[in-house]
Amino acid sequence: MANRKPKRKAQKRQTWLWIGVIGILLIALVGITLKSQTSSQPLSGEISVEEAYQKYTGGAFVLDVRTQEEWDEYHAPNTTLIPLDQLPNRVNEVPKDQEIVVICRSGNRSQVGSDILRDAGFKQVTSSAGGLKAWSAAGYPIEGQAP
Repeated sequence: MANRKPKRKAQKRQTWLWIGVIGILLIALVGITLKSQTSSQPLSGEISVEEAYQKYTGGAFVLDVRTQEEWDEYHAPNTTLIPLDQLPNRVNEVPKDQEIVVICRSGNRSQVGSDILRDAGFKQVTSSAGGLKAWSAAGYPIEGQAP
């Protein structure tokens, strides 16, 4: 009888070890599945250039976060320029009671700009995927000479 207790303890440890291994594998499988489902989706708060244009024509506040030099070359009409490096100190110039679409040249800085606005308490903020390059390529209005 003295031999049975160590065998039972070893069997229990082995059972718990297998349960742990199976649990870890399930967690890994769920993580891989979720990553593959979201990897082709746009970043949080990012919309297509078509959606951005619809919001623009619907009266959304469009914020361009490129540099002054880029703005001077070309920009979408009736939009507001606040360069990304100045945005944290100028958020008070952005209306909190209006939907905001942030745009840049290709879509990278606009995502950062929309994050800055969300961190400052703005709720209705999106970023235009593809930026003004996609905007111009889609034939939407531009003032100046787009490359």
